[in-house]
Amino acid sequence: MPKVVSRSAVSSSTDVQPTASSAADLRVYYCICGEFILVIDKSLATLPRRKTDNAIIMRTQDSDAGNARVFKLNAVAGEPILLERQGGHECQYRFHCPRCSLPIGYQSSPPPVKSAPFFYILAGALTQHQGQIPPGALDEELPKTSG
Repeated sequence: MPKVVSRSAVSSSTDVQPTASSAADLRVYYCICGEFILVIDKSLATLPRRKTDNAIIMRTQDSDAGNARVFKLNAVAGEPILLERQGGHECQYRFHCPRCSLPIGYQSSPPPVKSAPFFYILAGALTQHQGQIPPGALDEELPKTSG
């Protein structure tokens, strides 16, 4: 049999300027079960929170108040939930983990994601470390039972 010789050359240019997408600092977040859920252009810890439920607020549409976050969400749309709030009601269109069905977040209008001005990530729903419970996930007090 003849001997096979292969050669390859790799070249790169140091003169090429990085693009905006290559320079972006993307963060990856996972569900408690380990499923990949979110890639976003900013740390969730730096985003504002809602006063009603401590959910993380992600702007999904550009407006005069600010630019939309760049993100990709891997979640399944669920049934809407009607909550009673002080002074009225709130309808939440929930999104769940595709593997374990844990609620991840919600928005104020029907799917698809980004059809509402904001998307809210539930407090303690996501972690940056696959397979680890995020800080604050178990902070909610359990209801007291009589017995």
